[in-house]
Amino acid sequence: MARAPLHLKLNRSIVAYAKETEPRVHLPNKTPLNSRVLVLGGTGRVGGSTATALSKLCPDLRIVVGGRNREKGAALVAMLGESSEFAEVNIDNIKSLEAALKDVDLVIHAAGPFQQTETCTVLEAAISTKTAYVDVCDDTSYAWRAKSFHKKAVAANIPAITTAGIYPGVSNVMAAELVRASRGDGRGEPERLRFFYYTAGSGGAGPTILATSFLLLGEDVIAYNKGEKIKLKPYSGMLTIDFGKGIGKRDVYLLNLPEVRSAYEILGVPTVSARFGTAPFFWNWGMVAMTSLLPAEFLRDRSKVQKLVELFDPLVRGIDGIAGERVSMRVDLECSKGRSTLGIFSHRSLSVSVGTATAAFAMAVLEGSTQPGVWFPEEPEGIAIEAREVLLKRAAQGTINFVMNKPPWMVETDPKEIGLGIYV
Repeated sequence: MARAPLHLKLNRSIVAYAKETEPRVHLPNKTPLNSRVLVLGGTGRVGGSTATALSKLCPDLRIVVGGRNREKGAALVAMLGESSEFAEVNIDNIKSLEAALKDVDLVIHAAGPFQQTETCTVLEAAISTKTAYVDVCDDTSYAWRAKSFHKKAVAANIPAITTAGIYPGVSNVMAAELVRASRGDGRGEPERLRFFYYTAGSGGAGPTILATSFLLLGEDVIAYNKGEKIKLKPYSGMLTIDFGKGIGKRDVYLLNLPEVRSAYEILGVPTVSARFGTAPFFWNWGMVAMTSLLPAEFLRDRSKVQKLVELFDPLVRGIDGIAGERVSMRVDLECSKGRSTLGIFSHRSLSVSVGTATAAFAMAVLEGSTQPGVWFPEEPEGIAIEAREVLLKRAAQGTINFVMNKPPWMVETDPKEIGLGIYV
């Protein structure tokens, strides 16, 4: 019902599905084939999917599955093969972390959730041990807290990318490419950038993603309107958006997502917003009702939210079996000369696609695309401009629809939009 799922139970069928259906990408010769990569949260849904995607992208990579559950770790290692191993790691213990990072070339932090986490323990450990770093953070506060370690990462000469999953992550790179193309082909200056996301059900995610969804309902939505920072009510501003082939029209609502601020500050677009929607449609109605009936203080209280999760989880799991877990991203850019362009990314499985996307970022770092420092995906120092095409190609493996730099009428089933009073 919301963001990419984090730190969840390993689903063996997802691992098998990814191996059977996604073709291997042939890597350039400069790939460090014998690199050692630690995937924290490796026994969860995102971590397990990432480890699987990495093993497929580059079978010679030595993958260390990091987590607390040795039994689940052993099961994943058995699937990944002899180039993998399990390491028991507690990310809240700095000594445990630093020991796990010894002789590791890259650490992927997929052990969320990141909401309301006050420290960047994994990033700090990566800097102290001079280990390259990627995370799948989906929380605005955490992302900018990670960014505050930029100078320390530069001093340690390590590359780090935050918010490097599917959304935020691939969506940021799509936005950066739309903006770059618009400035290069005479469309005028970018004026409005909007992120639209859709996930069926909870994306097969379970309790953790429910908690993330409810916590986001307690946050004011930060958006930008003609250069002015504005605050809006969460899960308001509904639009009906056409996600094209395989998804169709879906209702989406405003949420406070980290790519809004990073795109505004880095890409220089004066109007930026993000919306999200789910299915079945009554889940959206429930989210709207929660923002109206429950105080924001209640929705920001993790212990109270956890009780809500326990109440709703059985129902969500039952409906997930019917709804599936399709995911779609649509990134729209409008320019000063009246021309619009967009990118669409749709996949039949959120849990598979988020791992594939994260693995694409990991490979870009291993191949030397990232300069020392802490970067967002849309920054060219994080993912070099010349590396974006390869990253998007890798991330799009298995998609049912992936298009870039197309006008809306070429993609939509019915190119019309419902407008609202606020221009976001």
